[in-house]
Amino acid sequence: MGPFIVLLVVVAGWYLYRKYPIEKKQKQPIAEVFPPKWRIILTQKVAFYNALNAEEKLRFERKVQEFLSNTRITGIDVEVDLEDRLLVAAGAVIVIFRFDNWHYATLDEVLIYPNEFNQQFETAGPSRSVMGIVGTGYMNGKMILSKEALHHGFENTTDKRNTAIHEFVHLIDKDDGWVDGIPNSLLEKQMVIPWLDLMKKEISAILEGKSDIDVYGATNQQEFFAVASEYFFDRPDLFREKHPELFAMMEKIFHTDMSDVRYGPLPSIGRNDPCPCGSGKKYKECCGKV
Repeated sequence: MGPFIVLLVVVAGWYLYRKYPIEKKQKQPIAEVFPPKWRIILTQKVAFYNALNAEEKLRFERKVQEFLSNTRITGIDVEVDLEDRLLVAAGAVIVIFRFDNWHYATLDEVLIYPNEFNQQFETAGPSRSVMGIVGTGYMNGKMILSKEALHHGFENTTDKRNTAIHEFVHLIDKDDGWVDGIPNSLLEKQMVIPWLDLMKKEISAILEGKSDIDVYGATNQQEFFAVASEYFFDRPDLFREKHPELFAMMEKIFHTDMSDVRYGPLPSIGRNDPCPCGSGKKYKECCGKV
């Protein structure tokens, strides 16, 4: 194909894009009241939510409602319950919490598989090591998450892993059309070169065995960004101690101050404890009713 033909194709594509732009789905309205049972689940399962002050928690809850109002969550050979839906939404909200106008406009549906799957999306047979993936091609607009991995990411707050956060970071990375570890939607232009230099430095440290960042992060730039983000949100205290330069950069990328965040143990709520919804009743007589 000659240079003139290539130029013609590019110009035609630009014209068609301007004349018939890709339509993104419209935001749906959300309910005014955040259901108390939802708040109980977030309190018991999501450390990031528990570390927020009262005003920030209300903001987190609104973003959870917005996500669930605009995104289908479908089980594939597994039942999806309220807790599953809220954990998916929590993973989505955590990474964009400080961005007022962020909306996952290109995500239509999250598919929940029972456990790990392979590259052909099969849940049985050999080579099943995938816990989550952002769809491309005919799967564009979809995300797949393993239910087992989804829950493990929120239940284990010491292993620096959270599959939901990992995949939503990939989705943010993809927002500019390229999954390359450079989140142009979040990253200011003057930070791109320093970010690239820092990624190269940290990936080299992983390959040399001089970093506690998971070795999967050395696969490429996009996986480094996702793996480092898991660590950043899952163990901010340890991440700051081990990787101060990277920690400071990621605070800038996500527009968030995680310096003083300390995750305490997730609370358990006894049947006779006061209900966290603030009703003044015992938990068993309020949100804990079956």
